[in-house]
Amino acid sequence: MKIAETGVRRESGYLYYLDKQGDVSRVVMARGGGRHARTRPEKVARAGVKREDGFLYFIDKSGDVCRTKMARRGGGGTRKARRAPGRRTARKTTARRAKKTTRRGATARRRAARTTRRRG
Repeated sequence: MKIAETGVRRESGYLYYLDKQGDVSRVVMARGGGRHARTRPEKVARAGVKREDGFLYFIDKSGDVCRTKMARRGGGGTRKARRAPGRRTARKTTARRAKKTTRRGATARRRAARTTRRRG
């Protein structure tokens, strides 16, 4: 969706963006290899765009300010009701959980016994 027509002519090697004041600015692009001298942004055109939440603002090929709705993770859709696990599955998980805790307890007891021997 076109917001403001600025008709900015793009030059290669520059990054064009909508700054905090809602105007079109550009800055020299960083290219591969070592560190670069930090250059200040240069205002190219005044657009005076007021931003709204949930939209992505960009400069299109013809040099005009456009916006599009931001893509969000999770995508909306209807939620299905979670089905309660069957009785059989519940028993398996509790049995597994019980085994893990006993194993973990035995290891902890051994570790505790070792530390008391050293101190003692």
